[in-house]
Amino acid sequence: MPHSLVFNLTPKSPIQPEHLTGKHLHALWLTLISHINRDLGNSFHADEASKPFTLSPLQIHDRPIAHHYRHPINPGTPCWWRVTLLDDTLFSRLMPLWLDLNADRIWHLDAAELSISSVFGTAQSGHPWASACNYAELYALSSDRDRDLTLEFTTPTTFRQGKYDTALPTPESVFKGVLKKWNHYSQIEISPEILEVISPQKFELKTRSIPVGYSKISGTIGQITYRISGDIEPIVIRQLNALANYVLYAGVGRKTTMGLGMTRRLMP
Repeated sequence: MPHSLVFNLTPKSPIQPEHLTGKHLHALWLTLISHINRDLGNSFHADEASKPFTLSPLQIHDRPIAHHYRHPINPGTPCWWRVTLLDDTLFSRLMPLWLDLNADRIWHLDAAELSISSVFGTAQSGHPWASACNYAELYALSSDRDRDLTLEFTTPTTFRQGKYDTALPTPESVFKGVLKKWNHYSQIEISPEILEVISPQKFELKTRSIPVGYSKISGTIGQITYRISGDIEPIVIRQLNALANYVLYAGVGRKTTMGLGMTRRLMP
């Protein structure tokens, strides 16, 4: 069952901008996992291919989503952090992490100290990024009529094109990776051939420069609407709608475990 979990965090010491990178947040997540299941944490650290989770940048409550900070986050500032789980078994294996939360326990984001007070795991929590839905329900509840698929790239999103990175969200670059994750983690196979009927119709996009190590790459943020065109069977429309709904959990593009490609579908 895909989960979109929102961790509510409080810094106990200033968090410097250089400690808010995807690399540091990825390390924090592996530390949390290893605290519960060391073997699982080690396997995620070693596996460079398919990782069954995505991470967001750290966010400050009641502020627009940010992907880069120029100033430290001060102690006591209410923050949140989104983690998605794609594997059906992962939530139950990590259950002790959110069942035994202790707000007095200190975790480290590099040199910074922080505590975790709660975790939201369903839409009923009221947080717009908290959700859970099993694959069968996600598929069954997806429309077989809606031909417009509007996505919002909330954090910079980038794609691999040969040896290089590109910020251009073509239908293939966006949905190919999402479909690959769907086929890997769900039991409902979807053919890559269905992507041929999608085309971009309207968009409001901007590019953002993202520091990665000692270099920078370009990513896109904003909204784009893809249109399903032609005489298409309802089952294909349902499959494409399922993939569009799945981006909330799967993310889009490269480095989704480092805070990039945080995406959601916008409904009319």
